[in-house]
Amino acid sequence: MSARIPTSGGASSSTQPSARHRAALAGTLRNASYEVLPFRSTEDKVLAHVPLDVPLTVTATEAKGIETTVELAVRLSKNGYRIAPHLPARLIRDRAELDDIAAQLLESGIERIFAIGGDAAEPAGEFADAESLLIALAEGGHAFRNVGIAGYPEGHGKLSDAVIDEALRAKTGHAHEIITQLCFNPDTTIGWARGLHAEGIRTPIRVGVPGSINRQKLIRVSASLGLGQSARFLAKQSAMLWRFFLPNGYRPDKLITKLADQIGRPDNELAGIHVFTFNDLASTERWRQRWLDRLS
Repeated sequence: MSARIPTSGGASSSTQPSARHRAALAGTLRNASYEVLPFRSTEDKVLAHVPLDVPLTVTATEAKGIETTVELAVRLSKNGYRIAPHLPARLIRDRAELDDIAAQLLESGIERIFAIGGDAAEPAGEFADAESLLIALAEGGHAFRNVGIAGYPEGHGKLSDAVIDEALRAKTGHAHEIITQLCFNPDTTIGWARGLHAEGIRTPIRVGVPGSINRQKLIRVSASLGLGQSARFLAKQSAMLWRFFLPNGYRPDKLITKLADQIGRPDNELAGIHVFTFNDLASTERWRQRWLDRLS
């Protein structure tokens, strides 16, 4: 049908994408992955609102510890979801703990992980960054089918661009995909992806985008993270906060529209989107389905 883009939970009604762009948008939304936070209500929300064909990542927080993330990942996997738990290097004490975590995940049928350095001020043990964690996993013989690492189109708040770029190059040899941190400027993300391609990095990139979320949800999520974690979260995401405090919350329609047109282009490795849901799964999934209904 000749659909207009949603005016409720969607983009402006004046937007009329071409047939090629409509197909790109539909493919991008159909293949989206979601990120969830390991709270007490998360499992029930996922089961109620997220289709089984949507891949999930489960974050890890200092306040709740790595065990909470692993336990939730295992339960969701048993319910048929494709799960990639975050493994923050700075929250894992040593190789023995890493071996236990990896064995538990693999025995549960979990074949995907997302390795990050983590935001803890000091490492809990021998792993200071994601690269050291990935090397230890390889040396321990833990073969995951898909390993994700983080990308930073706008840089990192605490590390220089040179350090971040060097770390990314080192990690890509261990990784199957890059998931970016949130960036509200699609041109920045596209330029960054083209730069990696020009350097010969061919690791597929999933672009991190915010889901459809309102200000009350953001406040509750921040409070649930714990004081220290919340302070770091808010500091890192200060550039985006005002968007979420709009009267009706934030929807990523313009961002998705611009990015979808670049996914699969030969001058970059953009391969899809990864939606940071902030556990507002009902709203985010409604938003995605409205788009898909109108693009069909």
